[in-house]
Amino acid sequence: MDKYNKLKLDNQLCFSLYALSREVIKLYKPLLDKYNLTYTQYIAMLVMWEKEKIIFKELGKRLHLDSGTLTPVVKKLESMELVSKYRNKEDDRVVTVELTEKGRLLKEDIIEVPENMHSICLEDGVDLNSLKSQLDTLLKMFN
Repeated sequence: MDKYNKLKLDNQLCFSLYALSREVIKLYKPLLDKYNLTYTQYIAMLVMWEKEKIIFKELGKRLHLDSGTLTPVVKKLESMELVSKYRNKEDDRVVTVELTEKGRLLKEDIIEVPENMHSICLEDGVDLNSLKSQLDTLLKMFN
């Protein structure tokens, strides 16, 4: 056995996860274009629909995004009037992000996105529940 076999790109778990992530996000693009959302904006909105109101730092933690990445996402969602953000009156270091009425209304329309993604993956015979469970298990190792 070649001692450098472990260094081959095709043998890297990280590359498979990276490449798959990019391909899945590409599948989302045409579905999200209809709503003028990027994938990152979409996942931020998923959290907002769950919580309706969340501390900016917690939103970043939930999405595994640093503030440098999350700030422009929230800023764009705010310019689209889907969320509002404001500083805490007692502690101005704390920023709250809150869902707007327009953001709430979008939830009704966008329900088709996960349904369509599920259908796309089922066409290829992928057991999404099993895959998601395994990925969640791996992700918990890093939290």
